[in-house]
Amino acid sequence: MADMRLSDAERQDALDVLSEHVRTGRLDIDEYGNRSAKVTAAKLVSDLIPLFDDLPSPRPSALLATPRPPEPVLAPPGSSPLTRFAMRYAVPLSIALAIIVLVLSRGRLLIVFALPLVVMLLSGWRRR
Repeated sequence: MADMRLSDAERQDALDVLSEHVRTGRLDIDEYGNRSAKVTAAKLVSDLIPLFDDLPSPRPSALLATPRPPEPVLAPPGSSPLTRFAMRYAVPLSIALAIIVLVLSRGRLLIVFALPLVVMLLSGWRRR
């Protein structure tokens, strides 16, 4: 989406939002003065983004209409590629291993089919 030019009404809305943040104590008068001067000089919607990035709602209507860039998806802490591989393929590998052991033991170790069930239970427990 192209960066849109701001209208006078959108600039006034941004100034009103800044005033609300001063009223609630999120901005002091000096910050309000600096930011309001930048809002007044802003030509494009992208000029407003850095002025409101560190502030919660309310936000100017011009910023609500613009899509924010997606935040990168971070892997959970301690999640190595080997751990993700093991969790993804644990059940199919345990089934294959159970069949190999059953064939090699000529059917005497039928209990080995409990291995995939145990792996499924443990992997389901770890995902919660």
